Amino acid sequence: MLTTSVEAICFNYRPKKDNTYPIMLRLTKSGKRKYVSLGVSVKEEHWDFKKNTPKRNCPDRDFILAIIDKRIAEYRARINEYRLENKDYTLETLVQRTENPVRSMSVGSYLDLFISQLKDENRLGYAESFKGLKSSLLLYCKSLDIKFSAIDNQWLKGYEIHLKKGGKGNNTIGIRFRSLRALYNKAIADEVVKRDYYPFETFKISKFREQTRKRAIKREDIKRIIDLDVRTITNYRSPYLELGRDLFIFSYLTCGINLADMARIRYSDIYDGRLEYHRKKTNKLIACKLQEPALKIIEKYRKQNAVPEDYIFPILDRKVHKTETQIRDKVRKANKATNKALHKIENKLGLPISLTTYVARHSFATVLKRSGVSTSIISESLGHSSEKVTQIYLDSFENEQIDNAMQNLL
Repeated sequence: MLTTSVEAICFNYRPKKDNTYPIMLRLTKSGKRKYVSLGVSVKEEHWDFKKNTPKRNCPDRDFILAIIDKRIAEYRARINEYRLENKDYTLETLVQRTENPVRSMSVGSYLDLFISQLKDENRLGYAESFKGLKSSLLLYCKSLDIKFSAIDNQWLKGYEIHLKKGGKGNNTIGIRFRSLRALYNKAIADEVVKRDYYPFETFKISKFREQTRKRAIKREDIKRIIDLDVRTITNYRSPYLELGRDLFIFSYLTCGINLADMARIRYSDIYDGRLEYHRKKTNKLIACKLQEPALKIIEKYRKQNAVPEDYIFPILDRKVHKTETQIRDKVRKANKATNKALHKIENKLGLPISLTTYVARHSFATVLKRSGVSTSIISESLGHSSEKVTQIYLDSFENEQIDNAMQNLL
């Protein structure tokens, strides 16, 4: 992690009305600078510009030095916190967190800070969910300049009524309340609000959980998808038809890997006939044996003169998609195009459910269950929390057990 320098300077570009110049902190990180006013000023002749300190003849020198030392210590303490937590940050986040201690923050300010932190950590999808929460809350109460302690049982009931009047279904309402609960729990951890005020002990959000319809297909249908000549679906060339089919089958054969992770896997993630990668969402290590059909798909898309750092599938280009925002935008477009192609395959084969990349994940889990993997860990239907459930059962079995079960996929 790059270090951040903090120093006091006399900002002698524009004098104040009393012909003094403001003393400011100059923060520098990765070639970028940000200035923070200290609320004190000196005349130009009273500042040592080489040592960046008030001269001995400066009036109130001791007072000014005390302010400078105090504020520099505050910023360095905050920087050390980020370093110890191994978290990256921007200068904007550093200033916001230091200048506005969380203990005095309103719900709106704390929500903005949390969103900013998520963006700094490149958790852009998670940040989007809290941006959605903010927009929803503003429609309900117009202003978020309130304390967390104001969010009580009655307040939550009012928010529920507001969402229902707006035509929101239980799944959407559940998403909003789970995000709000997560935010409240983090506020408690950061000592913004006391646990005594926690409203979710009495206001239960489990009532918003709807049973998700079945999204798995049979092994016989998986084989029909593999055997399908996608060129017979349209009269024109559609590159995503074949790629979409291959991504679906690859996901099914590799522990239900989702498209966001599939797009990011590189040749360096393949070792000794196994795929090993860290999930984007949980950062947990996933490892699974690659069966022959999966290896053939990898070879099919192998680029000439490919290097270990290259992405396997033709979705991302390491020379083009360098930032997390660029990667995420490209993956979104690829997901949309892939699902569109899978719908065409679904119609061609007359499949009983809407075919998406997520169906591969459900189908993999269902086959594992029917192959003898513990039914107490794998549920028949994977709802919104399915990724956590999947992670639990992958973590709880030895690789050999998963490998043996995967022999029944085809």
